[in-house]
Amino acid sequence: MALSKRERRVRIRHRIRKKISGTADVPRMSVFRSNKHIYVQLIDDLNGVTLASASSKDKGLISGPMNKKEMAAIVGKSIAEKAKTKNIESVLFDRGGYLYHGRVKMLADAARNEGLKF
Repeated sequence: MALSKRERRVRIRHRIRKKISGTADVPRMSVFRSNKHIYVQLIDDLNGVTLASASSKDKGLISGPMNKKEMAAIVGKSIAEKAKTKNIESVLFDRGGYLYHGRVKMLADAARNEGLKF
């Protein structure tokens, strides 16, 4: 029986999580994508702590109507700025089982352009 999209993504996510683990110096940059919004967190897996987060639902971040790719780019820029304030220069990118395409790629490219290394 074929897997649903959700089951497939969950399996991929677990496979990725077995391989990467974030630390305080090099946290894991975890991406979650819903139909309307995009969320990203910098996570220290050793201590189980979220170091920084950003989303398209943050107040003052998104102004006016825009498409979802533009929102993802703004969120990527925001998380890179928050990482810089906490002296985080490099991260491990966890795409959360999503394809590296579209909104996930826009977020990653915007974070890289702001100086975050991964």
